[in-house]
Amino acid sequence: MIESAVPVRRANPLWQIGKALLLLVAFVILLGLGTWQVERLQWKEGLLADIAARKDAPAAPLSAIETMATSGGDIEYRVVMATGHYLNDKERHFLATYDGDPGYHVYTPLQLNDGRYVFVNRGFVPTEAKEPEKRRQGQLTGEQTVTGLARAKLAERPDGMPDNDLARNIFFWKDLDVMAESVGLPKDKMLPFFIDADKTPNPQGLPIGGVTIIDLPNNHLQYAVTWYGLAVALAAIVAISWWRKRHPDAPSQ
Repeated sequence: MIESAVPVRRANPLWQIGKALLLLVAFVILLGLGTWQVERLQWKEGLLADIAARKDAPAAPLSAIETMATSGGDIEYRVVMATGHYLNDKERHFLATYDGDPGYHVYTPLQLNDGRYVFVNRGFVPTEAKEPEKRRQGQLTGEQTVTGLARAKLAERPDGMPDNDLARNIFFWKDLDVMAESVGLPKDKMLPFFIDADKTPNPQGLPIGGVTIIDLPNNHLQYAVTWYGLAVALAAIVAISWWRKRHPDAPSQ
């Protein structure tokens, strides 16, 4: 009786080496991604701490913020104080919500004593109070001093943001040059940043100040745990596979 011979398939050494290299590369990439997220976590925590310190600092004079802005410094969320006269007839309105209610943020040019201007986000008004004549009591006149947070000028339109609707005075992003041009203010007389007014109550009613939202997502720890977890899982799978090949008779569980 002639028994049929079953050929024994031997693993190709080159394939085994290639597979090992691929697994090693994948493991290193997962570790690298986890480490990168840890570094991002440290950076984000430092940024949040810096912003908190800026918000709690005494108000700086407008000239100090201007010097910092023109020299390329980071002025975001620094407390600043400015004095001038509001040009209430040149408001610009930005679509916004407040406590879930739709409305607008009112940006009003503040004319400084030296003849220059800075746009101030005076706060929120509901949709029905968009037009200034519906809230005349809130149109501050005479010399005013505003304290708030400096906000940097945007270099370009954010991705996915629609065009500003100049005809209806509805803005979606802060295009400082267009804002100034749309109300007849010379661009060379505009300070290169904005001021978000603080929560100081408006004795005459609307707008509602203090609407700055500082929302910087900080999910880097979660991402780091995910990437490191995948690296550990990959290492465990490889280890189990290696052990089973060397102990083929061992129970699978």
